[in-house]
Amino acid sequence: MIYHICKIIDWENANIASEYRADSLESEGLIHCSTSTQVPRVLNSFYKGQQDLALLVIDLSRLEPQVKWEPGLDKPDELFPHVFGPINLDAIDRTITLPINADGNFKIPSLG
Repeated sequence: MIYHICKIIDWENANIASEYRADSLESEGLIHCSTSTQVPRVLNSFYKGQQDLALLVIDLSRLEPQVKWEPGLDKPDELFPHVFGPINLDAIDRTITLPINADGNFKIPSLG
C-alpha cells in the first residue's frame, strides 16, 4: 500500500469524475504519495493545521498508472512513491479522515 493526502472535497470530486487527479498531476506530471512510515512526517510537516483532509490508501496491485520511487524534496536520500497518471478509483482500498489535535498536529491512525 501507498498513501496520498488530499482534501476531502477533492476525494468527493474524484468520485464524480471516476478518477482522482491531484493538482500536482497537472503542474508536475505526478501525484505525490508516501509509505506508511512517511505519512506522519509528511502530514505534520506540510499539512499542519489544515482541516478536512483524507488519506487515500492505494493498493499498488490495482493501480493502473506507473509508480516510480524517487527522492523527496525535503529528503533527497529517501525515496517516495510518485504516481504518473490519474489514480483509478478501484485502486483505492479505503479512505481515512485525518482529524487534527488542538496543537494543529494530526492524530494519525495505525497504518500497519
